[in-house]
Amino acid sequence: MKVDMNTAEVWHEKYNKSQTEVKELREQIEKLQKQVDWFIEQLRLERARQFGASSEQTAVIIDQMSLFNDAEAAADPTVPEPEIKKTIPRRVHKQKGKRDNDFSNLPTEQVVHELPENERVCPDCGRPLHVCGHSVLRRELVVIPAKYLVREHVRTAYSCRNCEQHSDHTPMLKSAVPAALIPGSGVASSSLLAQILNNKYVLSLPLYRQEQELNRLGITISRQNMANWVIAVYKKYFDKLFDLLHKELLKSEILHADETTLQVLHEDGRKAKTKSYVWLYSTSGDTRRPIVLYDYQPSRAGECASNFLAGFKGKLHTDGYEAYHCKLPPEIDVAGCWAHMRRYFTDTLKSLDAAVRAKTPSQIGLNYCDRLFALEKKYKKQELTAAERYEARLRESVPMAKAYFAWAKKEFEQNPMPKTAYGAALTYAVNQESWLTNVFSDGRLELSNNRAERCVRPFAVGRKNWLFCNTPAGAKASAAVYSIVETAKVNGLKPHEYLMFLLERLPQGIAPEDCLPWGDDVQMLCR
Repeated sequence: MKVDMNTAEVWHEKYNKSQTEVKELREQIEKLQKQVDWFIEQLRLERARQFGASSEQTAVIIDQMSLFNDAEAAADPTVPEPEIKKTIPRRVHKQKGKRDNDFSNLPTEQVVHELPENERVCPDCGRPLHVCGHSVLRRELVVIPAKYLVREHVRTAYSCRNCEQHSDHTPMLKSAVPAALIPGSGVASSSLLAQILNNKYVLSLPLYRQEQELNRLGITISRQNMANWVIAVYKKYFDKLFDLLHKELLKSEILHADETTLQVLHEDGRKAKTKSYVWLYSTSGDTRRPIVLYDYQPSRAGECASNFLAGFKGKLHTDGYEAYHCKLPPEIDVAGCWAHMRRYFTDTLKSLDAAVRAKTPSQIGLNYCDRLFALEKKYKKQELTAAERYEARLRESVPMAKAYFAWAKKEFEQNPMPKTAYGAALTYAVNQESWLTNVFSDGRLELSNNRAERCVRPFAVGRKNWLFCNTPAGAKASAAVYSIVETAKVNGLKPHEYLMFLLERLPQGIAPEDCLPWGDDVQMLCR
């Protein structure tokens, strides 16, 4: 059979064309399938963020941010009810339990319950009864609500009777009166300002809610007044204290840094919805003078950190933000965060079906990270010094980290998919290797930057309540007050007492140097 060459060529052309179309269709299907997988991955991650446990630990814990389910979430039927203490004679000494010790620093008021006079009769012989003993049945914790009063500062004038009678000039003397906390404001006292600041910056209670509560008590103080007072005490007193803490912070050899967003409504040349930032700087865990500082900046540019850290020479713990790596001066050596590295793998696993998680490469990466954290936990339990921890890391942690990066690079070459969660984890590992490895260069460094993240959390929680700052001046004042109360906390002080200490002494001319949180007087009065 003779085949027409023209027909064969047509068939061949159609065949090649159909093969090309099939190939294109397959590539298109593969591309679309990748997009579908990516969308499914993002959906699962979003569901995990919204409905899953916020903790990255293996054990399930109660989410502390649950505001409306706290009773059900915290309920535990296995916890015994506080018991009424047994009736015992006063002459018997009972060993104090934990609850007694918890209340040992509180004043005690006894309410003695007695029978009415007409019932103090013996049921057998009818003779009068006498008191033969007392027993404590229960100990209640009583709350006395805050009491507001008006304090009038009265100045006394003195005159000379003899000069009044025998001289044409009578000298007058007047008693000294302490300076007002805020010149021009007779209402703002140190105790009132300390309560307002503690409510907002420690308890995250916005000024408008404080205004409402004061109105319920019959006290009219507007939120605008309170905001003006906060800015006034910042400019007059807290700004100098912040500068002292800043200078002390720069003397450290190891610091932690992080940043978070802030909205400032009225800022020159910027729209109200434009993001501003608060940068966080904290000393490390080995310092004797712990400090936590917040710095308001209109942007997230690396120059913000570079300017604030001018004069600092040492190691800086950060996350993987690029500005820390390329904008800081050479005398600052950046160390990475393995908690961020680990988080990439936990996010990847959250985007997968539970049935296949244990068999995926992401679980291998997570296991590497968990082994490193397990070693750190062991070193902490052994109470190793910084030098001993450095040597132990060289023996155990560094080989583990090298094996991890060798595995990550091999996986990255085989799975170059940075747009997937797993690809992002591998990309982070490859790009951040030098900074993650730098953690092992000093025994004082920590494996993660969680210290900075814990310090950011109070500001983030407060921001969920008061939402924004009205002006840059308010943002700077808020950053300074947060710095003071958080530094007080890490120094073992009660924030309210420390604010009272500052507001009572700084207006009277006491030097800020004498009011630093590690001073002897502060430690004695504010712990």
